[in-house]
Amino acid sequence: MKFFNFNRYLFIITFLYLIYGCTTDYQKKPNTKMDQYSYELGVIGGFSELINAGVKELALSAPMISSEMDCFILDAELIALKYDVSTYRESDLIVTDLFPSDVAKDKDVLLLFTGKTLEKYLTLKTDKKRLEESGMYNGPARIEISRRFGRMLSYSPRKINKLLSQNTSFRTMDDFGIRANNLFLYYKDLKKAEAFYTNILGMEKIADYEMAVILRMAEDSFLILVDSSKGMHTSEEPKTVALALLTDQLEEWYSYLLRKKVSIKYKFSPEEGSPHDGFVAIDPEGYLLEFENFNQHPENENFIPLLNQNKTKQIPYQNPIKLNVHSTIIWLYYKDLLSMEKFYQDVLGLEIVADQGWTKIYKVSNTGFIGMVDEKRGMHKHTKRKAVNVGFIIDDLESWFEYSKENKLLKLYDQELGSGPETRYKSFVGFDPEDYFLEFDRFFPHEDNELLLEYLNAGN
Repeated sequence: MKFFNFNRYLFIITFLYLIYGCTTDYQKKPNTKMDQYSYELGVIGGFSELINAGVKELALSAPMISSEMDCFILDAELIALKYDVSTYRESDLIVTDLFPSDVAKDKDVLLLFTGKTLEKYLTLKTDKKRLEESGMYNGPARIEISRRFGRMLSYSPRKINKLLSQNTSFRTMDDFGIRANNLFLYYKDLKKAEAFYTNILGMEKIADYEMAVILRMAEDSFLILVDSSKGMHTSEEPKTVALALLTDQLEEWYSYLLRKKVSIKYKFSPEEGSPHDGFVAIDPEGYLLEFENFNQHPENENFIPLLNQNKTKQIPYQNPIKLNVHSTIIWLYYKDLLSMEKFYQDVLGLEIVADQGWTKIYKVSNTGFIGMVDEKRGMHKHTKRKAVNVGFIIDDLESWFEYSKENKLLKLYDQELGSGPETRYKSFVGFDPEDYFLEFDRFFPHEDNELLLEYLNAGN
Protein backbone atom coordinates (compact mmCIF):
# COMPACT_ATOMS: atom_id res chain seq x y z
CA MET A 1 0.00 0.00 0.00
CA LYS A 2 1.31 3.46 -0.97
CA PHE A 3 0.84 6.30 1.47
CA PHE A 4 -0.15 9.78 0.40
CA ASN A 5 2.93 12.07 0.37
CA PHE A 6 1.57 15.47 1.39
CA ASN A 7 4.92 17.31 1.07
CA ARG A 8 5.42 16.08 -2.46
CA TYR A 9 1.85 17.06 -3.35
CA LEU A 10 2.42 20.54 -1.88
CA PHE A 11 5.61 20.96 -3.89
CA ILE A 12 3.89 20.02 -7.15
CA ILE A 13 0.95 22.33 -6.51
CA THR A 14 3.32 25.21 -5.64
CA PHE A 15 5.42 24.59 -8.75
CA LEU A 16 2.38 24.51 -11.01
CA TYR A 17 1.08 27.68 -9.41
CA LEU A 18 4.38 29.47 -10.10
CA ILE A 19 4.44 28.27 -13.69
CA TYR A 20 0.83 29.33 -14.19
CA GLY A 21 1.52 32.67 -12.51
CA CYS A 22 4.51 33.33 -14.77
CA THR A 23 2.42 32.40 -17.79
CA THR A 24 -0.27 34.89 -16.90
CA ASP A 25 2.27 37.61 -16.08
CA TYR A 26 4.47 37.32 -19.15
CA GLN A 27 3.37 34.86 -21.80
CA LYS A 28 -0.17 36.13 -22.35
CA LYS A 29 1.17 39.40 -23.71
CA PRO A 30 0.98 39.99 -27.49
CA ASN A 31 3.65 38.10 -29.38
CA THR A 32 6.38 40.54 -30.45
CA LYS A 33 9.87 40.10 -31.86
CA MET A 34 11.30 40.43 -28.34
CA ASP A 35 9.13 40.63 -25.23
CA GLN A 36 10.55 42.20 -22.08
CA TYR A 37 10.80 38.89 -20.21
CA SER A 38 12.95 37.33 -22.93
CA TYR A 39 15.05 40.47 -23.14
CA GLU A 40 15.80 40.44 -19.40
CA LEU A 41 16.71 36.75 -19.55
CA GLY A 42 19.08 37.57 -22.40
CA VAL A 43 20.71 40.19 -20.20
CA ILE A 44 21.20 37.54 -17.49
CA GLY A 45 22.86 35.28 -20.04
CA GLY A 46 25.17 38.03 -21.26
CA PHE A 47 26.15 39.11 -17.76
CA SER A 48 26.71 35.49 -16.69
CA GLU A 49 29.07 34.88 -19.58
CA LEU A 50 31.06 38.04 -18.69
CA ILE A 51 31.27 37.02 -15.03
CA ASN A 52 32.35 33.49 -15.96
CA ALA A 53 35.08 34.95 -18.19
CA GLY A 54 36.34 37.19 -15.38
CA VAL A 55 35.46 40.39 -17.24
CA LYS A 56 32.84 41.46 -14.70
CA GLU A 57 32.78 40.79 -10.95
CA LEU A 58 29.17 41.61 -10.07
CA ALA A 59 26.08 42.20 -12.21
CA LEU A 60 22.53 43.23 -11.41
CA SER A 61 19.27 42.27 -13.04
CA ALA A 62 16.64 44.89 -13.72
CA PRO A 63 14.66 45.82 -10.58
CA MET A 64 11.34 43.96 -10.41
CA ILE A 65 8.35 43.82 -8.13
CA SER A 66 8.24 40.70 -5.97
CA SER A 67 5.68 38.78 -8.07
CA GLU A 68 7.70 39.40 -11.25
CA MET A 69 10.88 38.20 -9.57
CA ASP A 70 9.06 35.06 -8.34
CA CYS A 71 8.61 34.10 -11.98
CA PHE A 72 11.82 35.49 -13.39
CA ILE A 73 14.19 33.88 -10.91
CA LEU A 74 13.26 30.33 -12.00
CA ASP A 75 14.61 30.78 -15.52
CA ALA A 76 17.35 33.23 -14.54
CA GLU A 77 18.93 30.79 -12.08
CA LEU A 78 18.99 28.06 -14.71
CA ILE A 79 20.80 30.37 -17.13
CA ALA A 80 23.29 31.51 -14.47
CA LEU A 81 23.93 27.89 -13.45
CA LYS A 82 24.90 27.10 -17.04
CA TYR A 83 27.85 29.50 -16.61
CA ASP A 84 28.70 28.40 -13.02
CA VAL A 85 27.49 31.78 -11.76
CA SER A 86 25.80 32.19 -8.38
CA THR A 87 22.70 34.28 -7.70
CA TYR A 88 21.36 36.20 -4.71
CA ARG A 89 17.89 37.70 -4.46
CA GLU A 90 18.29 41.16 -2.96
CA SER A 91 15.22 42.99 -1.70
CA ASP A 92 17.21 45.86 -0.18
CA LEU A 93 19.78 46.90 -2.80
CA ILE A 94 22.49 49.20 -1.45
CA VAL A 95 21.75 52.84 -2.28
CA THR A 96 24.76 54.84 -3.45
CA ASP A 97 25.25 57.96 -5.51
CA LEU A 98 25.93 55.91 -8.64
CA PHE A 99 22.20 55.63 -9.32
CA PRO A 100 19.01 57.50 -8.35
CA SER A 101 18.06 56.61 -4.78
CA ASP A 102 14.71 55.12 -5.81
CA VAL A 103 16.09 52.94 -8.63
CA ALA A 104 15.17 49.74 -6.73
CA LYS A 105 12.77 51.07 -4.11
CA ASP A 106 10.28 48.35 -3.05
CA LYS A 107 11.72 46.05 -5.72
CA ASP A 108 13.92 42.98 -5.89
CA VAL A 109 17.18 42.70 -7.79
CA LEU A 110 19.02 39.52 -8.70
CA LEU A 111 22.76 39.67 -8.02
CA LEU A 112 25.05 37.59 -10.24
CA PHE A 113 28.56 36.73 -9.06
CA THR A 114 31.15 34.07 -8.30
CA GLY A 115 33.52 33.44 -5.39
CA LYS A 116 33.59 35.87 -2.46
CA THR A 117 31.84 38.74 -4.22
CA LEU A 118 28.62 38.40 -2.22
CA GLU A 119 30.64 38.69 0.99
CA LYS A 120 32.28 41.87 -0.36
CA TYR A 121 28.88 43.30 -1.28
CA LEU A 122 27.38 42.57 2.16
CA THR A 123 30.47 44.06 3.82
CA LEU A 124 29.99 47.21 1.76
CA LYS A 125 26.39 47.48 2.99
CA THR A 126 27.58 47.06 6.58
CA ASP A 127 30.28 49.71 6.16
CA LYS A 128 27.77 52.16 4.74
CA LYS A 129 25.35 51.53 7.62
CA ARG A 130 28.09 52.17 10.18
CA LEU A 131 28.99 55.45 8.51
CA GLU A 132 25.34 56.50 8.52
CA GLU A 133 24.90 55.60 12.18
CA SER A 134 28.02 57.56 13.15
CA GLY A 135 26.98 60.60 11.11
CA MET A 136 30.03 60.24 8.86
CA TYR A 137 28.30 59.24 5.61
CA ASN A 138 29.21 62.41 3.75
CA GLY A 139 31.98 63.98 1.68
CA PRO A 140 34.85 61.71 0.65
CA ALA A 141 33.53 58.76 2.69
CA ARG A 142 30.22 58.83 0.83
CA ILE A 143 31.96 59.08 -2.54
CA GLU A 144 34.26 56.19 -1.63
CA ILE A 145 31.27 53.93 -0.87
CA SER A 146 30.00 54.69 -4.36
CA ARG A 147 33.41 54.02 -5.88
CA ARG A 148 33.68 50.67 -4.09
CA PHE A 149 30.30 49.63 -5.47
CA GLY A 150 31.28 50.86 -8.92
CA ARG A 151 34.53 48.89 -8.85
CA MET A 152 32.58 45.80 -7.76
CA LEU A 153 30.38 46.31 -10.84
CA SER A 154 33.65 46.52 -12.86
CA TYR A 155 33.01 50.09 -13.98
CA SER A 156 36.03 52.14 -15.05
CA PRO A 157 37.01 55.17 -12.92
CA ARG A 158 35.81 57.38 -15.77
CA LYS A 159 32.39 55.66 -15.83
CA ILE A 160 32.09 56.02 -12.05
CA ASN A 161 32.88 59.73 -12.36
CA LYS A 162 30.16 60.16 -14.98
CA LEU A 163 27.55 58.40 -12.85
CA LEU A 164 28.48 60.49 -9.81
CA SER A 165 28.20 63.69 -11.84
CA GLN A 166 24.72 62.67 -13.03
CA ASN A 167 23.38 62.10 -9.53
CA THR A 168 25.32 64.54 -7.33
CA SER A 169 27.20 67.83 -7.47
CA PHE A 170 30.46 65.88 -7.91
CA ARG A 171 32.55 67.00 -10.89
CA THR A 172 35.99 66.43 -12.36
CA MET A 173 37.96 68.73 -14.65
CA ASP A 174 36.69 66.66 -17.57
CA ASP A 175 33.13 67.86 -16.88
CA PHE A 176 34.17 71.46 -17.63
CA GLY A 177 35.39 70.69 -21.14
CA ILE A 178 39.03 69.99 -22.03
CA ARG A 179 39.81 71.61 -25.37
CA ALA A 180 43.56 70.87 -25.60
CA ASN A 181 46.71 70.38 -23.59
CA ASN A 182 49.86 72.46 -23.48
CA LEU A 183 53.29 72.31 -21.90
CA PHE A 184 55.23 75.31 -20.54
CA LEU A 185 59.05 75.13 -20.65
CA TYR A 186 61.35 77.90 -19.33
CA TYR A 187 64.46 79.31 -21.04
CA LYS A 188 67.26 81.79 -20.43
CA ASP A 189 67.55 82.37 -24.18
CA LEU A 190 64.00 82.32 -25.52
CA LYS A 191 65.02 83.25 -29.08
CA LYS A 192 67.48 80.37 -29.30
CA ALA A 193 64.86 77.91 -28.00
CA GLU A 194 62.29 79.24 -30.45
CA ALA A 195 64.73 78.83 -33.35
CA PHE A 196 65.41 75.22 -32.34
CA TYR A 197 61.75 74.22 -32.19
CA THR A 198 60.66 76.12 -35.30
CA ASN A 199 63.67 76.00 -37.64
CA ILE A 200 65.14 72.61 -36.75
CA LEU A 201 62.13 70.59 -35.58
CA GLY A 202 59.74 72.55 -37.78
CA MET A 203 56.91 73.30 -35.34
CA GLU A 204 54.52 76.09 -36.33
CA LYS A 205 54.53 79.26 -34.22
CA ILE A 206 50.90 80.27 -33.71
CA ALA A 207 51.16 83.06 -31.12
CA ASP A 208 53.86 85.42 -29.89
CA TYR A 209 53.41 87.17 -26.53
CA GLU A 210 57.04 88.46 -26.52
CA MET A 211 57.79 86.86 -23.15
CA ALA A 212 56.37 83.57 -24.46
CA VAL A 213 55.65 81.90 -27.79
CA ILE A 214 53.07 79.22 -28.49
CA LEU A 215 53.92 76.38 -30.87
CA ARG A 216 51.65 73.69 -32.28
CA MET A 217 53.03 70.17 -31.75
CA ALA A 218 50.02 68.15 -32.91
CA GLU A 219 46.35 68.75 -33.74
CA ASP A 220 45.34 69.81 -30.21
CA SER A 221 48.63 69.68 -28.34
CA PHE A 222 50.67 72.86 -27.83
CA LEU A 223 54.09 73.87 -26.51
CA ILE A 224 54.67 77.23 -24.80
CA LEU A 225 58.25 78.46 -24.51
CA VAL A 226 58.65 81.03 -21.72
CA ASP A 227 61.31 83.60 -20.90
CA SER A 228 62.45 82.34 -17.49
CA SER A 229 63.19 85.88 -16.30
CA LYS A 230 59.48 86.66 -16.58
CA GLY A 231 57.81 83.32 -15.88
CA MET A 232 56.88 81.24 -12.85
CA HIS A 233 60.09 79.20 -12.94
CA THR A 234 63.77 79.89 -13.34
CA SER A 235 65.90 78.05 -15.86
CA GLU A 236 68.05 76.74 -12.99
CA GLU A 237 65.23 74.65 -11.52
CA PRO A 238 65.40 70.90 -12.23
CA LYS A 239 63.93 70.04 -15.63
CA THR A 240 61.92 67.12 -14.25
CA VAL A 241 59.90 66.40 -17.37
CA ALA A 242 60.34 64.70 -20.72
CA LEU A 243 58.40 65.55 -23.85
CA ALA A 244 57.63 62.57 -26.07
CA LEU A 245 57.02 63.32 -29.74
CA LEU A 246 55.28 60.28 -31.22
CA THR A 247 56.11 59.47 -34.82
CA ASP A 248 56.40 56.49 -37.16
CA GLN A 249 59.47 58.09 -38.76
CA LEU A 250 61.99 57.30 -36.02
CA GLU A 251 64.90 56.38 -38.28
CA GLU A 252 64.40 59.48 -40.40
CA TRP A 253 64.16 61.78 -37.36
CA TYR A 254 67.25 60.20 -35.82
CA SER A 255 69.36 60.63 -38.96
CA TYR A 256 68.10 64.17 -39.48
CA LEU A 257 68.86 65.32 -35.90
CA LEU A 258 72.34 63.78 -36.08
CA ARG A 259 73.01 65.78 -39.25
CA LYS A 260 71.78 68.89 -37.44
CA LYS A 261 74.22 68.08 -34.59
CA VAL A 262 71.45 67.93 -31.99
CA SER A 263 72.70 66.35 -28.75
CA ILE A 264 71.51 62.76 -28.23
CA LYS A 265 71.21 61.30 -24.74
CA TYR A 266 70.01 57.79 -25.66
CA LYS A 267 70.67 56.35 -29.13
CA PHE A 268 68.10 54.76 -31.40
CA SER A 269 68.31 51.00 -30.77
CA PRO A 270 65.05 49.26 -31.76
CA GLU A 271 64.38 45.87 -30.14
CA GLU A 272 62.28 43.03 -31.53
CA GLY A 273 59.07 42.60 -29.52
CA SER A 274 59.52 45.82 -27.55
CA PRO A 275 56.29 47.69 -26.66
CA HIS A 276 57.92 50.90 -27.88
CA ASP A 277 61.06 52.12 -29.60
CA GLY A 278 62.72 55.49 -29.66
CA PHE A 279 65.64 57.73 -28.82
CA VAL A 280 66.13 60.77 -26.60
CA ALA A 281 67.46 64.14 -27.79
CA ILE A 282 68.33 67.20 -25.70
CA ASP A 283 67.04 70.67 -26.52
CA PRO A 284 69.25 73.80 -26.26
CA GLU A 285 68.80 74.20 -22.50
CA GLY A 286 68.64 70.59 -21.38
CA TYR A 287 65.00 69.50 -21.65
CA LEU A 288 64.68 65.88 -22.81
CA LEU A 289 62.80 65.14 -26.04
CA GLU A 290 61.85 61.51 -26.51
CA PHE A 291 61.06 60.60 -30.12
CA GLU A 292 58.96 57.49 -29.71
CA ASN A 293 56.84 54.93 -31.53
CA PHE A 294 54.46 52.52 -29.78
CA ASN A 295 54.30 49.00 -31.20
CA GLN A 296 51.51 46.46 -31.19
CA HIS A 297 51.84 44.88 -27.76
CA PRO A 298 49.40 43.71 -25.03
CA GLU A 299 50.03 46.80 -22.90
CA ASN A 300 49.29 49.10 -25.86
CA GLU A 301 46.09 47.49 -27.17
CA ASN A 302 43.86 50.39 -26.11
CA PHE A 303 46.43 53.01 -27.07
CA ILE A 304 47.30 51.92 -30.62
CA PRO A 305 43.83 52.67 -32.13
CA LEU A 306 44.00 56.25 -30.79
CA LEU A 307 47.47 56.74 -32.23
CA ASN A 308 46.49 55.23 -35.58
CA GLN A 309 43.62 57.71 -35.78
CA ASN A 310 46.01 60.57 -35.11
CA LYS A 311 48.35 59.41 -37.88
CA THR A 312 45.60 60.06 -40.43
CA LYS A 313 45.49 63.78 -39.58
CA GLN A 314 49.11 64.74 -38.95
CA ILE A 315 49.88 68.43 -39.21
CA PRO A 316 52.80 69.48 -41.46
CA TYR A 317 56.12 70.20 -39.76
CA GLN A 318 58.20 72.79 -41.60
CA ASN A 319 61.58 71.05 -41.38
CA PRO A 320 63.65 70.54 -44.54
CA ILE A 321 62.56 66.92 -45.10
CA LYS A 322 58.94 67.25 -43.88
CA LEU A 323 59.18 64.86 -40.93
CA ASN A 324 56.05 64.76 -38.77
CA VAL A 325 54.76 64.09 -35.27
CA HIS A 326 51.20 62.81 -34.73
CA SER A 327 50.82 62.82 -30.92
CA THR A 328 52.60 63.90 -27.74
CA ILE A 329 53.11 62.60 -24.21
CA ILE A 330 54.22 64.78 -21.30
CA TRP A 331 56.18 62.43 -19.01
CA LEU A 332 56.06 63.37 -15.30
CA TYR A 333 58.04 61.66 -12.53
CA TYR A 334 56.54 60.61 -9.20
CA LYS A 335 57.37 58.84 -5.94
CA ASP A 336 53.84 57.52 -5.22
CA LEU A 337 52.31 56.36 -8.48
CA LEU A 338 49.16 54.93 -6.84
CA SER A 339 48.23 58.24 -5.23
CA MET A 340 48.82 60.03 -8.50
CA GLU A 341 46.56 57.57 -10.34
CA LYS A 342 43.72 58.48 -7.99
CA PHE A 343 44.36 62.19 -8.53
CA TYR A 344 44.42 62.06 -12.33
CA GLN A 345 41.41 59.74 -12.47
CA ASP A 346 39.21 61.00 -9.64
CA VAL A 347 40.03 64.74 -9.60
CA LEU A 348 40.99 65.55 -13.19
CA GLY A 349 38.80 62.79 -14.63
CA LEU A 350 41.29 61.62 -17.25
CA GLU A 351 41.03 58.24 -18.95
CA ILE A 352 43.90 55.75 -18.76
CA VAL A 353 44.84 54.45 -22.21
CA ALA A 354 48.03 52.47 -21.52
CA ASP A 355 49.38 50.77 -18.41
CA GLN A 356 53.01 49.67 -18.48
CA GLY A 357 53.12 48.95 -14.75
CA TRP A 358 55.73 51.56 -13.89
CA THR A 359 54.18 54.08 -16.25
CA LYS A 360 50.53 55.08 -16.78
CA ILE A 361 49.38 57.08 -19.80
CA TYR A 362 46.26 59.27 -19.66
CA LYS A 363 44.41 60.95 -22.50
CA VAL A 364 43.97 64.73 -22.22
CA SER A 365 43.00 65.64 -25.79
CA ASN A 366 42.87 63.71 -29.05
CA THR A 367 46.61 64.07 -29.63
CA GLY A 368 47.84 65.10 -26.18
CA PHE A 369 48.60 62.62 -23.38
CA ILE A 370 50.15 62.70 -19.91
CA GLY A 371 52.41 59.88 -18.77
CA MET A 372 53.10 59.23 -15.08
CA VAL A 373 56.43 57.53 -14.41
CA ASP A 374 57.74 55.78 -11.31
CA GLU A 375 60.89 57.76 -10.52
CA LYS A 376 62.73 54.55 -9.58
CA ARG A 377 62.77 53.51 -13.25
CA GLY A 378 62.44 56.75 -15.18
CA MET A 379 64.91 59.13 -16.81
CA HIS A 380 64.42 61.60 -13.95
CA LYS A 381 64.14 61.33 -10.19
CA HIS A 382 61.38 63.14 -8.32
CA THR A 383 62.28 66.71 -7.38
CA LYS A 384 60.43 69.21 -5.22
CA ARG A 385 60.95 72.09 -7.68
CA LYS A 386 60.44 71.66 -11.41
CA ALA A 387 60.95 74.04 -14.34
CA VAL A 388 57.68 73.10 -16.00
CA ASN A 389 53.94 73.84 -16.01
CA VAL A 390 51.56 71.19 -17.29
CA GLY A 391 48.72 72.97 -19.07
CA PHE A 392 45.07 72.33 -19.89
CA ILE A 393 42.91 74.58 -22.07
CA ILE A 394 39.44 74.51 -20.48
CA ASP A 395 36.12 75.60 -22.01
CA ASP A 396 34.44 76.65 -18.75
CA LEU A 397 37.50 77.86 -16.90
CA GLU A 398 35.62 80.07 -14.42
CA SER A 399 33.36 77.25 -13.20
CA TRP A 400 36.27 74.83 -12.90
CA PHE A 401 38.17 77.41 -10.83
CA GLU A 402 35.22 77.99 -8.50
CA TYR A 403 34.55 74.26 -8.12
CA SER A 404 38.24 73.53 -7.42
CA LYS A 405 38.43 76.34 -4.88
CA GLU A 406 35.18 75.46 -3.12
CA ASN A 407 36.02 71.76 -2.84
CA LYS A 408 39.74 72.27 -2.10
CA LEU A 409 40.74 69.95 -4.92
CA LEU A 410 44.07 71.67 -5.50
CA LYS A 411 46.43 73.82 -3.55
CA LEU A 412 46.13 77.07 -5.52
CA TYR A 413 48.97 79.37 -6.53
CA ASP A 414 46.62 82.39 -6.31
CA GLN A 415 43.12 82.72 -4.88
CA GLU A 416 41.78 84.62 -7.90
CA LEU A 417 41.71 84.01 -11.63
CA GLY A 418 44.55 85.71 -13.45
CA SER A 419 44.16 87.70 -16.69
CA GLY A 420 46.81 88.12 -19.37
CA PRO A 421 47.62 91.47 -20.98
CA GLU A 422 44.61 92.96 -22.79
CA THR A 423 42.60 89.96 -21.55
CA ARG A 424 44.13 87.69 -24.18
CA TYR A 425 43.61 84.81 -21.76
CA LYS A 426 42.53 83.91 -18.25
CA SER A 427 44.20 81.27 -16.16
CA PHE A 428 44.88 79.83 -12.76
CA VAL A 429 47.57 77.53 -11.41
CA GLY A 430 47.36 74.77 -8.84
CA PHE A 431 49.65 72.00 -7.66
CA ASP A 432 49.27 68.27 -8.01
CA PRO A 433 50.04 66.12 -4.92
CA GLU A 434 53.76 65.94 -5.80
CA ASP A 435 54.13 69.63 -6.65
CA TYR A 436 53.93 69.84 -10.42
CA PHE A 437 52.43 73.17 -11.42
CA LEU A 438 49.14 72.60 -13.25
CA GLU A 439 47.98 75.57 -15.33
CA PHE A 440 44.42 75.91 -16.60
CA ASP A 441 43.81 78.40 -19.41
CA ARG A 442 41.11 79.90 -21.59
CA PHE A 443 42.04 82.08 -24.58
CA PHE A 444 39.88 84.96 -25.83
CA PRO A 445 39.50 86.69 -29.20
CA HIS A 446 42.51 88.93 -29.83
CA GLU A 447 44.71 89.56 -32.83
CA ASP A 448 47.53 87.64 -31.13
CA ASN A 449 45.24 84.62 -30.66
CA GLU A 450 43.65 84.39 -34.11
CA LEU A 451 45.54 81.33 -35.31
CA LEU A 452 45.45 79.64 -31.90
CA LEU A 453 41.66 80.05 -31.67
CA GLU A 454 41.25 78.84 -35.26
CA TYR A 455 43.02 75.59 -34.31
CA LEU A 456 41.21 75.27 -30.98
CA ASN A 457 37.82 75.69 -32.64
CA ALA A 458 38.59 73.41 -35.61
CA GLY A 459 37.41 70.33 -33.75
CA ASN A 460 33.97 71.76 -32.88
